[in-house]
Amino acid sequence: MPDPSSSYKINFRTGAAIVIANMVGTGVFTSLGFQVLGIQSGFALLMLWGVGGLIALCGAVSYGELAAAMPRSGGEYHYLSQIYHPALGFLSGWVSATVGFAAPTALAALALARYAQSVWPALAVPLATGSAYTWGTVLAVAVVLSLALVHGRSTRAGSRLQVVITAFKVLVLIGFIGVGMVLGQPQPISFAPDAASWRTLLSPTFAVSLVYVSYAYSGWNAAVYLTGEIERPQRNLSRILLTGTAVVLLLYVGLNYVFLRATPLGVLKGQLEVGYLAASWLFGPALGRLMGAVIAALLVSTISAMIFAGPRIVQTMGEDLPALRWLAGRSPAGIPVRALLLQVAITLVFILKPDFNAVLVYAGFVLNLFTFLTVLGVFVLRWRQPELLRPYRAWGYPFTPLLFLALSAWTLVFIIRDKPTESTYGLATVVSGLLVYFIAQKIGAKSQVA
Repeated sequence: MPDPSSSYKINFRTGAAIVIANMVGTGVFTSLGFQVLGIQSGFALLMLWGVGGLIALCGAVSYGELAAAMPRSGGEYHYLSQIYHPALGFLSGWVSATVGFAAPTALAALALARYAQSVWPALAVPLATGSAYTWGTVLAVAVVLSLALVHGRSTRAGSRLQVVITAFKVLVLIGFIGVGMVLGQPQPISFAPDAASWRTLLSPTFAVSLVYVSYAYSGWNAAVYLTGEIERPQRNLSRILLTGTAVVLLLYVGLNYVFLRATPLGVLKGQLEVGYLAASWLFGPALGRLMGAVIAALLVSTISAMIFAGPRIVQTMGEDLPALRWLAGRSPAGIPVRALLLQVAITLVFILKPDFNAVLVYAGFVLNLFTFLTVLGVFVLRWRQPELLRPYRAWGYPFTPLLFLALSAWTLVFIIRDKPTESTYGLATVVSGLLVYFIAQKIGAKSQVA
């Protein structure tokens, strides 16, 4: 007898929780330490997060139009296949499967382990003499596998879990921001704009730092991968994207203001555990360790949301390509279990071969590339199919999608120039996906002839 959860529809609340949980995670708790290596202006650092949020909001209104006009799960894979060519759609799906969800899930799990190790130093002990893996690595793997088990059993149970842990995350962060503004001893850093700060906004360093911020905001489009499972998607999806993104923008600016106001820049430089360091300066070592444990727990929400949304892309690809049909299968509960297992396997590979900073830039570059092409698709689709029913139209068109494209292109150019190694790996991932696509097409053609 089928599980009743197979007919369960994701409502506005769950959808917004998925968006918020996908976004609020690794990036905001880890990337500020890399940003302050090149930028010391408090105004410029906060503007990074404001500009990143503006990019995400412009992307959200653009995706809202595409999702309402083409309401099917799969996200960029579905949109790019319909707007440009199935090969480009496949490449975006390939990137989403290998980079878009697996790499960020691994980074969140690794960040969780690093925060946990700050609280419980025993987790930093190697599993064996000379081993690169610690008990923290075991924790990261265990969290991923446990959440995969939950989401692999029931959409209803996964949805409820997502709402609860995301609500807890938001409340904790609001509380942290409020307490930080009251208790924090202001550091000698200026948040007022001056001539040097404005020049910083136009510098290559600012553009490259936007990679880290854009990565922190990645996930604003998470709900589009679940379009087919959302209740009244033409009405709810744009609301989900905009609400989730706006909430995260406010949280990010508030959090980074507190991090910078409470903690000396010299302490933050090059460090991953910026939340733990800020909490230690705010509350003292004991309460700082407690906050580190809380942040580690909050990252569970991020990992959960990515494990929830990611497999739907691979499952949709399996429906369209005969060679990948085995990935399209669903369990009696309506869950793409095989696609979920594939994503989990790729995630574990990233966890077991970590290079945190390089993976972060690499993932940010490739994800920016395909979101750029997707937002560009708003213009292409309006030109090619002006009569297509659009229950929701991008607010501020054409200025909002143009602003997204301009800022994204600016960031991509500077990444290629200043981070050639990570950019090359990203482009190599795209090329490898193109090879897989042509092989899949040949296998599919042979199976049809047979």
